[in-house]
Amino acid sequence: MQAYLDNAATTPLDPEVLSAMQGFMATHYGNPSSVHAKGREARVELEKARKSIANIIGCKDKELIFTSGGTEANNAVLKSVSLSKKIKRIISSPIEHHSVLDTLDWIKENTQVEIIFLDVNNRGDIDLEQLQHLLEQNFSTLVSLMHGNNEIGNLLDLELVGNLCRNHNALFHTDMVQTLGHLPVKLNTLLIDYATASAHKVHGPKGIGFIYINSKTAKLTPFLFGGAQERSIRAGTENGSGIIGMGKAYEIASKSFDKDNKYHLKLKNYAIDKLSSLLPSITFNGNCNDKNASLSNIINLSLPGTYDDTLLFNLDLQGVYLSEGSACSSGASEGSHVISSIVKREAKTNNLRLSFSKFTTIEELDYAINIIAEVTSKA
Repeated sequence: MQAYLDNAATTPLDPEVLSAMQGFMATHYGNPSSVHAKGREARVELEKARKSIANIIGCKDKELIFTSGGTEANNAVLKSVSLSKKIKRIISSPIEHHSVLDTLDWIKENTQVEIIFLDVNNRGDIDLEQLQHLLEQNFSTLVSLMHGNNEIGNLLDLELVGNLCRNHNALFHTDMVQTLGHLPVKLNTLLIDYATASAHKVHGPKGIGFIYINSKTAKLTPFLFGGAQERSIRAGTENGSGIIGMGKAYEIASKSFDKDNKYHLKLKNYAIDKLSSLLPSITFNGNCNDKNASLSNIINLSLPGTYDDTLLFNLDLQGVYLSEGSACSSGASEGSHVISSIVKREAKTNNLRLSFSKFTTIEELDYAINIIAEVTSKA
């Protein structure tokens, strides 16, 4: 048997999404920027997908810019705003995705923008009182904080942070890769200037995502040049089949938000109970075992004992596929930067992230937990 529990890294492609992409590729081969009939036909389908996604997430279709995914989207927002010279500092946290943290490193080295990281407690909660204090200093600021943490599942209060930023004339960017398409968020009800997302976390294709740019409060300077695509902000022929697939993935997800989250929560509660029974010494990281403060599809735990770098390898041999954290840092010897930021221990821990999807079964979960317990007992 096999158990795939790495859905926070990427999800299996939904068969309906694959079908929609194949149908588009078979019939719409024109370049969407071409003025002839075949180009116009492709453009119509792309704009239908853009409008569909915009309706689902609560924004105007003109506020969405397609990108190659969340990493490009985060890079584009942070670099564009920094290079515009309209801000003097960026406030973020040490538990952001590497596409934010590594970009902030670049900004620190190549611009005059100051980078400030907020304190994080041992549950992974960001110090929002510190954020308020910093914003009261009235420097021109961009705040960049993710909505749902990809490793520990902690959720940020978007309404609270949005209000703080607006009250102090700060821009607010949030990485929503783990939440848009999972939660029934309506961006037009929130004070967000920039949001970023991708398709492959919600059973869509890899290599496609988008930036939301609030048309009332925010702008983005061009970051790829060579064409007038995406309102002249992101040049290059659009990934047509990817956009169609993303549109279909969001459409499918929007019809079953409640159903899917209830199912994820059922799996999560079952896994926490069984893991706690078989391995009483484990600890859960962040707020992942608090259903009101975390994503329903992520569990992050630390196993007893000192670090064993063969743990994932041994699980893989048994057909259990999961990770320590972000796939973007896979193979890095330092382990998870998120866990290092919140777990104050001298010895490196064996931490595992289990993440579910609508295709995950109880049988898979049972098998994986039993194997985790077996491998741990032999360590």
